[in-house]
This record gives sequence, C-alpha cells and structure tokens, in this order.
Amino acid sequence: MKNRFLGEYRFFMGMPRLMRLVLITNMIYAFVLPVIDIFVGAYIMRSADSPAMVGVYQLCVYTGIPITFLINGFLLNRFNVSHLYSFGMLLSGISMLFMMSLSVMSFEGVAFAGFIMGISFGFFWANRDYLALDTTNDKNRNYYFGVETFFYTITFILVPAVVGWYLRSSNIHGWFDGSMAVAYRMIAYAVIILTIMSSIVIHLGKFRNPKQKKFIYWKYDVLWKKFLVLSALKGSVQGYLVTAPAILIMRLVGDEGSLGLIQSISGIITAFLLYVLGRTAKPQHRLLIFGSGILIFFLGALANQILFSALGVIIFVLCKVLFMPLHDIAYFPIQMRIIDVLSFKENRSEFAYIFNHEFGLYVGRFIGLGLFIYLAFYVSEIVALRYSVLIIAAIQLLSIPLAKNIIKHTNRTIDKVKSDNPDLDAPKLVI
Repeated sequence: MKNRFLGEYRFFMGMPRLMRLVLITNMIYAFVLPVIDIFVGAYIMRSADSPAMVGVYQLCVYTGIPITFLINGFLLNRFNVSHLYSFGMLLSGISMLFMMSLSVMSFEGVAFAGFIMGISFGFFWANRDYLALDTTNDKNRNYYFGVETFFYTITFILVPAVVGWYLRSSNIHGWFDGSMAVAYRMIAYAVIILTIMSSIVIHLGKFRNPKQKKFIYWKYDVLWKKFLVLSALKGSVQGYLVTAPAILIMRLVGDEGSLGLIQSISGIITAFLLYVLGRTAKPQHRLLIFGSGILIFFLGALANQILFSALGVIIFVLCKVLFMPLHDIAYFPIQMRIIDVLSFKENRSEFAYIFNHEFGLYVGRFIGLGLFIYLAFYVSEIVALRYSVLIIAAIQLLSIPLAKNIIKHTNRTIDKVKSDNPDLDAPKLVI
C-alpha cells in the first residue's frame, strides 16, 4: 500500500511544475466550493424559507459570471493571470460573509450578494480554465481532471459532513448564544482563510498570459458552434445542481446535518472511481464516461419524480454526485482539445474561446433556472421540484449523440490541419 502511494506521488511529481501548482491551488480551494454550492442555498432557505429566493440568488450568480469573463479579458492585458485568479478566490469569501451579515433577507440583498459571488466565480473560472489549458496537453488532461475532480469529490465528502455536524451542534447546544447567523459567519471566516492559502500557492509560479490581446469575435468555426450547443445543455443542468438538491433535502429529508451526511455517503465510491479513470482512461474513452454520467443523472431524476420522498431525494443526490464529476472529467478535455486545434487553425487567443464558451453556459443556465423560478412562482413549488428536474435530465440525453459528433468533427479537423501544414510545429495537436 505504501509503495502504491509512493508510486502515485512520483507520478504526480513527474507532471510539469506549473500544472502541479494549478492542481494544488485548486485542491485547497476545493474546500471552499462545497460550502458555497451546498450551504449558501441552505442558509437562504433557513433564513427566508423561499425556494424562489434561492433561484434568484443563483440566477444573479450566473449573470455575474459572463460579465466578469468580459472584464477579465481586458484586465489580462494589464495584470498577470495569477493575480486575477487569486482575486476571484478571495472575493468569493467576502461575498459569502456579506450575505450572511444581512440583518434582513430581502430579494435585493440576496440578488446583490449573488451578483458579487458571480463576479468572484467569473475571475476564478476564467483564469482557472486558461491556466488548465495552458499548463496541460491532451495526453495528461485526463489525469489532470481526474486528480482535480477526485479531490473535489473528497472535499464534498468531508466538508459537508463537518459543516453539517458543526451547524447541527451549534443549533442543539446553543453555541454563539443560539445564533445560527453567527455560526454561518464563522464558516465564512474559515472560507476567507482558505482562499488566502490558495492565493499564496498560485503565486509560487510564473504563469504566462494569452499572447494575443484580442478575444472578442462574432464568427466561429462550425465545430465551435456545435460545442456551444453542448455547453448550453451543460449550463441548463448547473442551476439545478446547486439549487434543487438543497431545497429537496430541506423539504423532504431534514436539516443541514442530513444534507451533509447524504453528500458525504454518495461521494465515497465516486472519489476513487474518478482517480482510477483519470489515471487509466485514454482520450478515446471520454464519450463512454460522458454518456455514463448523463444516464446516471437521468435515472436519479426519474427516481425523484416517481417517489418524491426522502428515499427519492437520497437516490437523486447519490446519482447527482456521481454524475457531476463523470461529466466534467470528459467534458473539459473535449473542450480543451477543440480550443487547441481551433486557436491554431483560426490564429486566435485561447481565451477567446474560453470567453465565448461562458456565454453558451449562461444561455443554458438562464433557461434552466428561468424554468425553475417560473414554476416555483406561477405554478407550484412541488411542480418545480418534482417535474422540472426530470425535464432537464431528459434534455441532457441529447448531449450524448451531440458529443459523439463533436469528437469525430474535432478529429477530422485535426487531420485536415496537419495535412495543410506538413511542417506543423504544434505539440498540443499531436497525441
């Protein structure tokens, strides 16, 4: 066992140094993401008891992200990518602290806090995506995202359990004079400390900014247009994955302690599966991994719709926790492979595609969350929680044949680029 662990450590140390620094930074920040994804929604439900308010918060988060991608593109001409990356991480803790300091939970205050959180995510994801693209190649991207999602899944096991226990104990034993608001603020302070630590790590390396300054284009290759449709499908489900599970558990299962326990149990098998996939899976296995994740999510949504009970929610959350990393471990390498070839073919900055991709995600997020908010406001909360999740999951099934077509189109494009450029010197296009 010890030799096995040392072998994996040596394999990790054999990766490029800048790639390792990005991974370590994301590993630290991984302790922050479960708090934001899970317990911010639970905090709004506890304080305002309004699923619609949770939906508004997430919609404002998702609105702030693409706007910040645009701002980030211009700032990259003046500031180093690592500075902008660390600023986004620090801002997420500040935004969380602001919302948990609101004396009255209003739609306006929640919307503003959500928009600021969206800005922080915008700086984080825009620069994280570029750094991941720039410090990896197609050979090691399965490993990169396998390790990253493995660690994210481990933190989704540990953090919800610890935070859930802490919040439940605070409520039972009357810590902080029985104030749950103070208990939540202490979590926000811990988040800020973690973001400072991750910011220090990313500054240990010298990362390069995109070479070309222009990043706004209106016309793109047909391959990229296909991928934007795939990104919209991905975006449509993201709003539900950070909104519906928390509301379902608070309504049908119990409190934050139950929320943390369910997330922890469902992540144990997933974590080790992801590491094995990242370590052993080849680029040609991505479609199988991608399709498997979507089918699992559909089955979970179907169980929730049929049962609509504590058992149904547990099955749904188990499937959802397995779906998310399986989807991402295949989706992001597919995206980066496309950017590799199209940035060379069209002679454009890689960030141009990262920036444009975010708007594809936003369209999907807006449609998905818009559907949820409309049903919660104008139909009923039960319909929003029971049926719209299944609708979104069924739509996701369209991603499987689309992804298959995109992978084939990408390979054909690479072959054409190589045939048109026999003296090609582009290592990232070579497997």
